[in-house]
Amino acid sequence: MHNWIKTIVLLVAVGANAHATTILGATLSSFTVLGAETVTNVPTSVIGGNVGVWAGNAITGFNSVANTSTADLQVTGTVEAGTPVAMTAQSELTIAINALNTLSGTPLPLADLAGLVLAPGVYEVSAGVSNLTGTLTLDGMGNANAAWVFLMESSLITSPNSVVNVINTGAGAGVYWNVRSSATIDTNTTFMGNILALASVSMLTTATDNCGRALASTGAVTLQMNSLTSACTGILSGTEGLSGGLTYELDAGGAPVVSFLPYAPVDGGTGGEVPEPASICLVALGLAGLAIQRNRMRVKAVNSQVV
Repeated sequence: MHNWIKTIVLLVAVGANAHATTILGATLSSFTVLGAETVTNVPTSVIGGNVGVWAGNAITGFNSVANTSTADLQVTGTVEAGTPVAMTAQSELTIAINALNTLSGTPLPLADLAGLVLAPGVYEVSAGVSNLTGTLTLDGMGNANAAWVFLMESSLITSPNSVVNVINTGAGAGVYWNVRSSATIDTNTTFMGNILALASVSMLTTATDNCGRALASTGAVTLQMNSLTSACTGILSGTEGLSGGLTYELDAGGAPVVSFLPYAPVDGGTGGEVPEPASICLVALGLAGLAIQRNRMRVKAVNSQVV
C-alpha cells in the first residue's frame, strides 16, 4: 500500500480502538498448563510459562514442584500446586469458558478438519473419531487481529502427526478451542492455540503446542514428553500464546459479551475497523483530491519545461 493511501486510512481510522482485554484473564494468561485434579508429566517435557493445579494440589513428573520456579529446568515459569494463584487462574478459566459458550458459529460439515483452510471466525465442530487427521490451515487474510474460535460439540481428538498451521496474521491474533468434554492431542501432533477443556487434556508422546495452552477446568492435564509454550515465535511473536483477537466485557446485566477486535493490517500499518460506507466516501474523496493535486503538479511541471 502506498504511503499516501495509508495516510488517508489513518485519518479515517482515528479513534478506533484496536486494543482490548484478552478473554483469558491476567492470571490465567501466565499459565501454559493448568489442571483441576492433577497435572502429571512423563519426563522430559518443556513448558514455557507457569504450570498449576487447583482445587487439587498434585503435580508429578517434575522435580522441585513445591511452588518453585526450578521444576527440574522443565518449566520456565513457576509451579503452582494448590495455591491462591492457581485458584485465581481456574476462576478466570471458568469465566472464559462461559463467555465462549455464548457464541454461535458456522457449523462445519465434517468432524475432521484436515485439509481445510479457514478464515477468521467462529466454527461449530461435531464429535468424531478424529477431529484432525492431517493439516488444518488458519489463514488470517492479512489481519493482525485475526481470531478463530472452535466450539467443539464434545471432545477434541487429533490423529498422530496431524498439524495446525496459522498464517497471514500477527501479534493480535487468537485461537481458542472450546472443548465441552476432554481433549486428546495424539502422538507427534503439532498443535496451535488455546485448549479450554471442560474436563481433561491429554498430550500424548511428543505432541507439541508451541503457541498456546492446555487448560482443564474440572479434570487433569497429562503430559508425555511434550513441548508447550505461550512464548510464540515468527509471525506469531507477541501474540502471548494466541490469546488475542477477542474483546470481553460484561453488559449492564452482568452477561458476558464477546466481540472480535477491529481489523489491523499485518504489514505494520495502522489498524482500525473496516470503514463504514460514510468513511469509504471520505476515503474516496481524499484519494480523488490527491489525484487532482498530483495531476496539477504534473501539468505545472510540463508548462515549466515548455517555457
